Amino acid sequence: MKRSQVNKAFLKAKAFFEENKWAILPGFKWDITDFGLGDFDEYGLTLINLAEEKEYCEKLMYAHKNQKTPAHHHKKKKEDIICRQGMLSIRFWKEGAAPSNEGVLEVKVNGAFRKIPSGSVITLQPGERATILQEQWHEFWAETNECIISEVSTANDDVNDNFFFNENVGRFSQMEEDEAPRVKLISD
Repeated sequence: MKRSQVNKAFLKAKAFFEENKWAILPGFKWDITDFGLGDFDEYGLTLINLAEEKEYCEKLMYAHKNQKTPAHHHKKKKEDIICRQGMLSIRFWKEGAAPSNEGVLEVKVNGAFRKIPSGSVITLQPGERATILQEQWHEFWAETNECIISEVSTANDDVNDNFFFNENVGRFSQMEEDEAPRVKLISD
């Protein structure tokens, strides 16, 4: 990923957060990634770590229309993904070695469990949340032009607890330094 792309993504996300009354403090840790796939507009995400504690973490995320976070699961982390602005779609697959459209799984949406076919998509409106259990495959993307997403989860380990279906995915992007950074990333 080029540093110029990171800088552009940082400025765009920061402006949208501020426009929607989210205070962006100087000490926040930013994470902007194309998941090593080289196409930030199709596979990318802009994140800020708001809280990193031993027991829990909180993240604020920004995605633009159809920008996907690729299919993955966590062995340790349980998370609530909350749509804060815009509309967010999440595809769920039941636990297993790989995402499969066979079978049924239970997904907790807005505090109530639903049974859905594996491979189904749930679209969240602002304020709605989905709880993602350990080892539950999921991917998500913005349905609207821009979307603010928050995550509240058990302790976060981005290096060792992200398991992507696509073996070409890398959690952190290789950086091509084509201009000076506007923000220091977690991966810098």
